[in-house]
Amino acid sequence: MASAFTDNNNVYASKFDKGHLPLPPANKLAVVTCMDARIDPAASLGINLGEAHVIRNAGGRAPDAVRSLVISQRLLGTREIAVFHHTDCGMLTFKSEELHDIIKKDASPEAVKAADAIGDFLAFPKIDENVKEDVEFLKGHPLILEGTKISGWVYHVETGKVSQVV
Repeated sequence: MASAFTDNNNVYASKFDKGHLPLPPANKLAVVTCMDARIDPAASLGINLGEAHVIRNAGGRAPDAVRSLVISQRLLGTREIAVFHHTDCGMLTFKSEELHDIIKKDASPEAVKAADAIGDFLAFPKIDENVKEDVEFLKGHPLILEGTKISGWVYHVETGKVSQVV
């Protein structure tokens, strides 16, 4: 796949006309969502290039997104955060301890030490409850600006629809 990047980029660049967009997102919005390849946050939410920061990680977890959110807010002016988790998420399929055990079985001592430093891989058993937990985490985090509008959502991979949880 990587061998096609240059060719694909040449096609994209030949039609590119967005180089004038300002650095801060126009809608002052940051979206935290999962890295799942079945999700296209911009398309599913109607976000155009230059309108929002989209921060992706495994499970769309807020604790993993804090560093990016602080930069987004303090340096680039975002004032709203939308947390999106989704149905059929891989993070629902394991517990952190299980992943640590897998790593210990077949990884180098250095890799095991690195996994131990990570600690919790932030897996979760229930989507709606975890969305609420992540929203509360952000609302209570000292680095997230006071007065930030924070909402929590679930994206349904089966239908492409979203529903607000909080």
